Amino acid sequence: MQVVFHLGAPCTDGDMLIQSLLKNRLRLAQAGIAVPPPSRYRAVIRDTARTLKGEPANQAVQDALREAIIGDAQVDRLVLSDARFIAINRLVVQRAQIWPMVERASAYLRALFPGTQTEFFIGLRDPGTLIPDLFKSSRFSNFTEFTENMQPQALAWSEMLRRLQAAHPDAGITVWCNEDTPLLWGDVMRGMAGVAATADLDGTLDLAESIMARDGFDRMQAWLAEHPTSDATQQSRVLAAFLERYALPDEVTEELNLPGWTQKLMAELSANYDEDVDVIARMPGIRLITP
Repeated sequence: MQVVFHLGAPCTDGDMLIQSLLKNRLRLAQAGIAVPPPSRYRAVIRDTARTLKGEPANQAVQDALREAIIGDAQVDRLVLSDARFIAINRLVVQRAQIWPMVERASAYLRALFPGTQTEFFIGLRDPGTLIPDLFKSSRFSNFTEFTENMQPQALAWSEMLRRLQAAHPDAGITVWCNEDTPLLWGDVMRGMAGVAATADLDGTLDLAESIMARDGFDRMQAWLAEHPTSDATQQSRVLAAFLERYALPDEVTEELNLPGWTQKLMAELSANYDEDVDVIARMPGIRLITP
């Protein structure tokens, strides 16, 4: 069995990705691909992982997990998603690292299904916008206190991925930039499900719909209906064109007013992030989905 862990990252898709995949649950199940609702597994995975602490689950524990998550279904590929699989939001960034505990936490996850083929899926995000959103979703009221000891200029997703890859050299790792997800939604969905790049899935325009004016989205759907194509590149170009014209400003831009975070710092973090993504694109064994 193949097991897919969608690790988030936190403050990226807000569970919308797994909800889009769930629209295809019955169809995928016929192909041996299980996409269970998060309510069936998040608590049991968290509790079992904490109990085992990285020790491989015995057969009785594995059977209990399977029963809780998929019942008696015959499954070739299991897709699981939780932005807190690795850490709660407060612990995502510490000092100069993203997910400093990723090796241990991912090992705890893999220990639940020993002997299975594992894939990790991760949405990356510019630390300059990620950290403020982590703060907004935390219980902290003081941004300076929240970011104490953080070194945002030193953060690199590539550093985290190297540690994850070193801990699990046999696991597949797929990443993409959260900033590109409106153009990649269908590609990411198909990648997680493990279906063909041309597979027809429901929900591939869910994210675009959420950030576009209603009339613009309707016009795009009408255009796509009149000009059907299975070419992903062409679809991406059409989507980009309609987003450029009809995207809701409040959904694609955000004004930040945080103590100590100047426009100069934000520009520096964005430039570092762009360079980091270029590094990731050249990393052997890492699949980077791009528009």
